[in-house]
Amino acid sequence: MDFEPRTALQAERARASKLLVDVELSMQDVSDARDGANTDDEHDPEGSTLAWERGSLGAVRDDARRRVEQVDVALGRLDAGTYGRCAVGGEPIPEARLAAVPWAATCVAHA
Repeated sequence: MDFEPRTALQAERARASKLLVDVELSMQDVSDARDGANTDDEHDPEGSTLAWERGSLGAVRDDARRRVEQVDVALGRLDAGTYGRCAVGGEPIPEARLAAVPWAATCVAHA
């Protein structure tokens, strides 16, 4: 492989972990804003509601958590010597796919 999988995976894990922390802080800010407000944000005709913002942040948080989990599993495959093999069919995962998605567990055909 022309790229270093462990380095790529560790970089992605750091990025996703930082995003997770940042989003959780933002969610706390939204929650604090809601607690301090005496307005009816659910029926405010001006812009987005605090509930919508919290829901959007929740989706980003969930994606970041999932990415950390996927990267951790990929690091486990790397340690076990099975990294780069399709988890479904066992064939090699093309290097271009791994370079683009280092945590990929399957080849393109089984994705």
